[in-house]
Amino acid sequence: MPLTLPWPFKDIAISIIGEKCYVSLVENLNIEDVDCIKYSLSKGIGVGVVVGGSIMKVPQLLLILRAQSARGLSLAAYVLETFSYGISLAYSSRNGFPFSTYGENLFLTIQNVFITFLIILYNPPTSSRPLSTPPNPTGRLLAAILVTLATGFGLFTAHPSALAAAQLCTLPLSLFSKLPQIVQNHRARSTGQLSAFAVICQIGGCAARLFTTAQEVNDPLVAAGFALALMLNLVVGAQMYAYWGKGVAVGHEIDAKARYESSPLGGKQANYGQEKVDVVVQPQSPSPHQAVHQPSQSAAYGRKWARKVD
Repeated sequence: MPLTLPWPFKDIAISIIGEKCYVSLVENLNIEDVDCIKYSLSKGIGVGVVVGGSIMKVPQLLLILRAQSARGLSLAAYVLETFSYGISLAYSSRNGFPFSTYGENLFLTIQNVFITFLIILYNPPTSSRPLSTPPNPTGRLLAAILVTLATGFGLFTAHPSALAAAQLCTLPLSLFSKLPQIVQNHRARSTGQLSAFAVICQIGGCAARLFTTAQEVNDPLVAAGFALALMLNLVVGAQMYAYWGKGVAVGHEIDAKARYESSPLGGKQANYGQEKVDVVVQPQSPSPHQAVHQPSQSAAYGRKWARKVD
């Protein structure tokens, strides 16, 4: 007797694995249908990756907002990674790939854009910036928003051949997007505000995408990108394990100093510390008795206390 699911679950199952595989695996319980088993497994993993991708960078966002600091996060790494996500999203969408094979790129691109904006907002002032001028990231933030909008428009309106070339460029982009983060972690001997949850999810997601791409898309460009991203994420994961808990106290001191110097009060106090103030203390008028008997001492007294203080 064939197994029949209630209509809401049946429609969902058919929309995910297709009617053919639904009839074979669910209604007929044909466990020897290897092709449908692989396809259904790929679909299930793909849906799981999409759902996980929709929240993967949320802990990273919360870490930055809670600490009001982007210490340990490389701006260059996030810019390149976001650009790579955007290219893959546009390439897969415009080629009509199943959403379960690339859907997480949509959510990761959105989350990465917000993280990039937060890095710009909370980027600590450099030593070359005068302390008397508090940092004003509003201009850079507006410029980043305009560049993001222009890039998104360009990717979704580009010629298909140009988009295919851009997808090929995601291989070096994936490499160069992780190298700044890896180098920064190595130099600081710390991963700063980098989220362990995000790193672990990226490793698992790339490994899962290698399987789903081979089963459903079979595009060597997409598969090569996921393979390279998996290797680089493994390096970042190894650094997080090696540097776990290191550099926390120093990082808090750096963040506190950066926030103090970036505040208007901090800037003014530092400016006052650099100015020279002339203070002249007037001598007291001597009494008539002292003026008659000790004229030289009164003059010396006045000269002693009338001085310039820097």
